[in-house]
Amino acid sequence: MTPPRTSEARSWRSVADLVTDGAADVALLGAPMNERSLTPGRCDLAPKVIRETLKRFSVYDVEAEASLSASLHDAGDVDLKAVSPADGFASIRDAAAELAERHALTIILGGNNAVTRPAVHAMGDLKTTGLITLDAHFDLRDTHQGMLNGNPVRALLEDGLPGSNIAQIGLAPFANTLRMHEVARASGIAVRTIADVRARGIAKAVEAALAHLDHCERIFVDFDIDVIDRSQCPGAPGARPGGMAVTDFFAATRQLAACPKVAGVDLTEFDPSLDVSDITALTAGRWVCEVLAGFSGRGSGAAV
Repeated sequence: MTPPRTSEARSWRSVADLVTDGAADVALLGAPMNERSLTPGRCDLAPKVIRETLKRFSVYDVEAEASLSASLHDAGDVDLKAVSPADGFASIRDAAAELAERHALTIILGGNNAVTRPAVHAMGDLKTTGLITLDAHFDLRDTHQGMLNGNPVRALLEDGLPGSNIAQIGLAPFANTLRMHEVARASGIAVRTIADVRARGIAKAVEAALAHLDHCERIFVDFDIDVIDRSQCPGAPGARPGGMAVTDFFAATRQLAACPKVAGVDLTEFDPSLDVSDITALTAGRWVCEVLAGFSGRGSGAAV
């Protein structure tokens, strides 16, 4: 039998093959922040693992009957070895800001959730920037002991990000405090619990978040992977039973990435040292695929 011109006997065109040395539509930046995590671990390993996992994903989406076409510029990792969130703030902010100036969308691979604060600052003026979080937690812990992975949203409020510019989706029961909830309410943050997501559906929850931020010029989305149910995401130290279905997580990712106002996204709190059978690594890799699929659908009215 004559082999096809391009054989797929042992390989296929993977998402990793979308990386180009030239001009690209989307930028990719690693931010392997690990210091000052409330649960000690190895979130710093995540960017490398996710990049390797992208080789396992084809560019073709059989459900949409379309192939990913967006080109990807990989800017490498910010050097954050043994660097605290406070000390690494400027490095992450400046690297992400430079990429955001030249690309329609910047993807940041954390690292713990402390990377979200400098990433939001990289988008521009806080007064006109919106933040959506998919997270089991408010991330509103006090800041008097410094920057942690548990207080980026509180720090952003203190930096001047209006609470009315924030929407949070997927908050879990028995994973937060009354005072955090009161701060969110008083600040004007739009709150959708995981029960709200199950009752209304993930698409409506995302629509409501985007509507809440309609006044913002640009939006950053923090995808804390611990929002996913722990049975489907063992490599996330903060994940709990009863969390978001991974299919909802993927659907939300594609829907949000299709929004032209979304200028940056991050994936945080993936700890490869806790993973089982590559479940979380494959989830993180699929997340990148969904971001690119959503981005490819911008302007067409439907995510690819």
